[in-house]
Amino acid sequence: MLGGIERPVHHGGEQPRMEWVSDAIAELLRRLELPYVSLNPGSSYRGLHDSLVNYLGNESPQMIVCLHEEHAVAIAHGYAKVTGRPMAVALHSNVGLMHATMALYNAFCDRVPMVVIGATGPVDAAERRPWIDWIHTAQDQGALVRPYVKWDDQPASLPAALESLVRGHMLTTGYPSAPVYICLDAALQETELESEPLLPDVARHFAPAPPSPSVADVERTAALLRGARRPVILIGRVGRRQDAWDARVRLAEKLGAQVLTDLKVAAGFPTDHPLNPAVPGTFLTASGRELLAGADVVLSLDWVDLGGTLRRAEASARVISCTLDSALHNGWSKDHFSLPAVDVAIGSHPDALVSALEETLRGEAAAVSGVPEAARPDPEPVGDAIEMHELAGALTAALAGGPSCVVRLPLSWDGADLVAQHPLDYLGQDGGAGLGSGPGMAVGAALALVGHERLAVAVLGDGDLLMGAGALWTAAHYRLPMLVVVANNSSFFNDEVHQERVARRRGRAVENRWIGQAIRDPEPDVAGLARSLGLVGYGPVEDRGALAGTLIEAVRAARGGASVLVDVRVAS
Repeated sequence: MLGGIERPVHHGGEQPRMEWVSDAIAELLRRLELPYVSLNPGSSYRGLHDSLVNYLGNESPQMIVCLHEEHAVAIAHGYAKVTGRPMAVALHSNVGLMHATMALYNAFCDRVPMVVIGATGPVDAAERRPWIDWIHTAQDQGALVRPYVKWDDQPASLPAALESLVRGHMLTTGYPSAPVYICLDAALQETELESEPLLPDVARHFAPAPPSPSVADVERTAALLRGARRPVILIGRVGRRQDAWDARVRLAEKLGAQVLTDLKVAAGFPTDHPLNPAVPGTFLTASGRELLAGADVVLSLDWVDLGGTLRRAEASARVISCTLDSALHNGWSKDHFSLPAVDVAIGSHPDALVSALEETLRGEAAAVSGVPEAARPDPEPVGDAIEMHELAGALTAALAGGPSCVVRLPLSWDGADLVAQHPLDYLGQDGGAGLGSGPGMAVGAALALVGHERLAVAVLGDGDLLMGAGALWTAAHYRLPMLVVVANNSSFFNDEVHQERVARRRGRAVENRWIGQAIRDPEPDVAGLARSLGLVGYGPVEDRGALAGTLIEAVRAARGGASVLVDVRVAS
């Protein structure tokens, strides 16, 4: 917890008496071991807010104040990416929920746990204040997000609310994970208790373990992999524990299977391992395509868009797919992706399959390890602007003095420049591919790493940073060590690339691609904006000669406890 920040007065000694419905709800949140609740304040949950402060003492859970609901959800998203555990998020009424929808969609697509507590104005019309309570009350508030949460509820009594929170926590922590949304009636929260209620025994309500693969499926998978000449393992959404990481490495070495990783998801295999020769990417890279095209058996461990990837590679391999992701497919969003043709479909957590395969293959001789990829020559700088590869090299060198956690990378980052040797070295992307999530997720990761040696680092595009910049105030306010590097090309450059493609296809002027895309005239003072939010700001860094020294100084400041931002002007 964050000691000494926002401590209530008059909260010494004994715990206050439980007097209000919201006190009971707050007490249950504590028993569910939700460490934080990120929020942008709102009157629809003022009863719960009071209970968190004056009943619980703003501790377990501790409130994390945000400047926007989207930031509140993104912070919980980043926290879950590091810990694998949910935070709570409080959203004010229908208006707060509408602000939060993009971030909730990201969290859903990224399959992270999160307990989202909404609130509505009094459901009983007789209890509503004139005007404001009417426009902040919805008939079915959960309908706004029902297609992209795992479950939602709007309980109408205290017993129902307590059960709903316990059920929601069970569901969000079960595999596959995704946020849940529980909407509390404002009037219910402010109802006085006649007697202290009996709270659920949370020790008897927990998510079941994911199903294990059947013996037949494990044996069939092992037989296919044993007989393969060129097996490939696709590392998708897998477990983040060190023992699971080590098991994947052992399995690949046992089989002599080459491995393909992906920048969309968190690190699941060491990037410098000789069996991991292909460059990872947000989209399938040329070396990844070549690897898959030559495979005769592919083992997919919950790979994102397996069908699309196999089609892009024109792969003809036998395919083993291990995932339970279909449990979250509902048709509203097409996050189920292209339908893959598979030979063995296993409804299990990928870690359970890897463990079972290890046991089945125990005692068999290990295959020959792969050959390390030839060192890639560093490209010569083109022009005066700093190239992304140069930024990557300088940042890697600056971070070499201690462990770091790369929370996010921009689309223009070359996967060959990513170094991951630990499950927390890289956290992947945001799931829904919407701009504005990066700053909040960086703050959430930094929050999760409080008290740890590992430093949260995010490399963000300028568009992503500017959309979500207000989230950085929360990092400064709670004294979170963190480094944000802005790869600033003064443009929504990905869309410039799209406009160039359209122009070329239509035989039109590609020189006009920047119109409606450029972020200049005036150019935002990104470092100045960071300083105004309480961070240490560096830049703009435009001279490659100053890049290494500035990043070394910034890393030193962040490792010393500061929230830091560096604005680096890059070529593209």
